[in-house]
Amino acid sequence: MELIIKSILLTYLLTVGMSAKDVVKIEETKKEVIKKVESTTEDIQVFTAENKDGKITPKSIQEAFEKVGFFVSANRDMNTPFKKQFKETSFDVYNLFTFYKKDVVLELAKKYENVGLFAPMSMSIYTKKDAKSISVSTLSAEAMAKIMKVPADEKLLTELRALVVKALELALPNGKLDKLSYTVAKASGELVTSYSMEMEVEEWEDEFEELMMAFEGELAPNGFIIAGQNSLGDDFEEKDYEGYDFYEVYSICKLPVIFTIAKTRPEAGAFAPCSLYFAKKKDDKEVRIAFPSVYNWMSSLGLSNQKDVEILEDAQKRMNNILTSITE
Repeated sequence: MELIIKSILLTYLLTVGMSAKDVVKIEETKKEVIKKVESTTEDIQVFTAENKDGKITPKSIQEAFEKVGFFVSANRDMNTPFKKQFKETSFDVYNLFTFYKKDVVLELAKKYENVGLFAPMSMSIYTKKDAKSISVSTLSAEAMAKIMKVPADEKLLTELRALVVKALELALPNGKLDKLSYTVAKASGELVTSYSMEMEVEEWEDEFEELMMAFEGELAPNGFIIAGQNSLGDDFEEKDYEGYDFYEVYSICKLPVIFTIAKTRPEAGAFAPCSLYFAKKKDDKEVRIAFPSVYNWMSSLGLSNQKDVEILEDAQKRMNNILTSITE
């Protein structure tokens, strides 16, 4: 691409002649064009590698992520529950993988309370039926920044993304970035769903325990499962950071949702399981609760199929009802 742009500019200069000042301006324009071409317009990025010999597995991918310093909180095979509950699967391999970088999360938490939206981050690892390749889907740094409402050039996020790419290159040595067949659509709702409630500053421990019990008790009756749980507050305490009384993140999954959406959008695992956090800053009465809304799925995955939309909206409604009931 850069060679093409250079050739076009050189031809133009030779044809009409330009001043040195104009040449500098065009050179700057060229850099901007290249930058735009290189930046992604996709929220989800899918890396795919040939895997005829089956040597690349969810386990080997996990080892690559751990090698560069990520903590892997779950690497869950979904094919078994797919077959058990729905009697079918579209995949030879389908894993949901959650991970985070403890030191980066701590630094982000000092600046952005909503870091729990992506602590852990999620991705899917999959091989379609009879395929000879393996794919991994992750969110771009731009998508994470958009959802968190932080500057797109936040250094901590861009460096985190660079480390994810490094892990992917290690895990999928001959992997290439796929071009998705759809574009990001306009979101039909808020990208983050947020709730809050007050707690007594001196009695927060008992109230926190009651809140967690109430939340967990409502999940199964509404079809949700806890795919993982991270006590980020404990991680922070180990590093002598006491900015929060507690910071708890649940990885929440609804099996019919990921089963249905993954049939046409296996990369949906970049949003599943969903990270939902409960956080209370030190000496603050307010507890904040938030998770990425299903409108991210619809927007980032370009979903328009009515069945897909309905199953996502049902999940959103059910979680809204749970959080409303425990915070009132």
